[in-house]
Amino acid sequence: MQKQYDVIIAGGGLAGLTLSIQLKQANPDISVLILESRDKAAPIGAHKVGESTVELATHYYREVLGLKDYLEEFELPKHGLRFFFTDGKKDELSNRVELGPRLKLPVPSHQLDRGTFENYLEKHTKSLGTDFILAARAKDVNFNINDEGLHEVIYAHEREDKKAIGKWVVDATSRISLLKRKLGFAKEAPHNVNAVWFRVKGVIDIDDWSTNEKWKTFLAPKLRYLSTVHFMDKGYWLWIIPLGSKNTSIGIVADEDIHPFETINTYEKALKWVEKHEPQALKHVCPPKEDLMDFRILKHFAHDSGRIYSADRWAVTGEAGAFLDPFYSPGSDFISLNNTWLSDLILRDKKGEDISVRAQIYEQTHLSWFTSWLPIYQDKYKLMGSAQIMVVKIFWDWAIYWSVPCLLFTNNGFTDLKVLKELFVSEKSLGRQFGKLNKAVQDLFLDWLPHENKTFNNRYIDPLDLDYLKKFQRGIDTMHGLKNIVAVVAENMHVLENVAAEVFRLVSHQVNGTDLDIKVDPYIMDLKIPYQEEDHVNGLLVDDAIQADVAKTWFYNEEMIEA
Repeated sequence: MQKQYDVIIAGGGLAGLTLSIQLKQANPDISVLILESRDKAAPIGAHKVGESTVELATHYYREVLGLKDYLEEFELPKHGLRFFFTDGKKDELSNRVELGPRLKLPVPSHQLDRGTFENYLEKHTKSLGTDFILAARAKDVNFNINDEGLHEVIYAHEREDKKAIGKWVVDATSRISLLKRKLGFAKEAPHNVNAVWFRVKGVIDIDDWSTNEKWKTFLAPKLRYLSTVHFMDKGYWLWIIPLGSKNTSIGIVADEDIHPFETINTYEKALKWVEKHEPQALKHVCPPKEDLMDFRILKHFAHDSGRIYSADRWAVTGEAGAFLDPFYSPGSDFISLNNTWLSDLILRDKKGEDISVRAQIYEQTHLSWFTSWLPIYQDKYKLMGSAQIMVVKIFWDWAIYWSVPCLLFTNNGFTDLKVLKELFVSEKSLGRQFGKLNKAVQDLFLDWLPHENKTFNNRYIDPLDLDYLKKFQRGIDTMHGLKNIVAVVAENMHVLENVAAEVFRLVSHQVNGTDLDIKVDPYIMDLKIPYQEEDHVNGLLVDDAIQADVAKTWFYNEEMIEA
């Protein structure tokens, strides 16, 4: 008699593996089958775009999945995200404006060698009792094949089509998107950016790129090396990520309208592109082609999804659903959220609970987060040539990330219906206000761009020099309890509103000559409309502490170099 599974996961990559571990750890009796199309161990290295984790996913891997010991022994620690902005020449690294933490961050994160990590996860989930079949390519799904509502997955294995029967079917096939294609819920994402990436042998430490001893002392040895490094200018960023295998991942991510895919989609073209746009990097990160470990390309990688979870016991996770952008390393964050909602549905269903309402709420929340996060990336690559705008933007983006989604995730708020209803149901709920506030600030950055034409150099700026950012980062792992978490989000939202208002005061003063103490309603601020105090009758007055913090990001208080 054919074995019947509680869960069949099509795809044994990061999303599918972590979901299986989450399920088996929560309920060892749940039966899980993973069908993985590759026929051998995952290749060691960057066979996926991006390898870094940030705080939300780090909590998921370390605390939820219990992988702390593995990560600390076998994967590299990460010293935050680090950014270098153009100084106009880009031939001496120490001359560029540098943004990143000086000291070790209080909340840890990691650089993942994805092949090593996924091979470990495969062994781990097998040890928990998950059935795992290699060289098994899921081809189709037949839903509700009997009165029990069971599903049938057809997969190719050993040169023939075979069938697996299960209660739940989860699509973790990445961009193959089996269910999305079958059921027709694919959606375009209005964010046209491409990526190419490759691995090179050996360690690349950017501290070696300069002989400026003073610059080298800004950080302790190896902290720059352990950062996820971004070199930036208009329309692109180039990453350097160290790997636990002692090799290095290099990637170019570029806006199609500014740097067309045809200029980077082969290694020979990528070399010429790096020579033109990041000349100092050329000799350090671009070996002869025969010495490359691999070379990958991905055109228009952003994509949306019309569905995520169904009470009919099917779902998608990871890139089989939606994906935005590797900037800020959010891929594992979306997997963490996706799997947390999905595992909660599966485990409750296993206990006999009606999950129809939860499935709907989780899907709406998931899709709304994608929508609210889109303005962080959409049209923003054109800002990457401006150090002043990008410093303010990066600090804003970190503030909204640490203060709300990270906090909700570590406090289990995303699976509490009362919390979700309080935050997202009504039009004036905090979650919806959060999305509106972020959209207003992201629009402000775009409106600011035509007025910002200065190039800066020789500056170092640390996010933890700002008290509110330091408080947000250190507060990620603080347990508040579900009764108090909405109140904490409200407090953080008030800080964010004041930060937005202060940013507008500085920009409006620079662009339109308005006073630095104007009242500002951050939800209606607009550089294109002349400021009228009566329009901001409900606006915020200056908060002295926030004003002092935001002023640290304002380069116009110092010497400038004309572009």
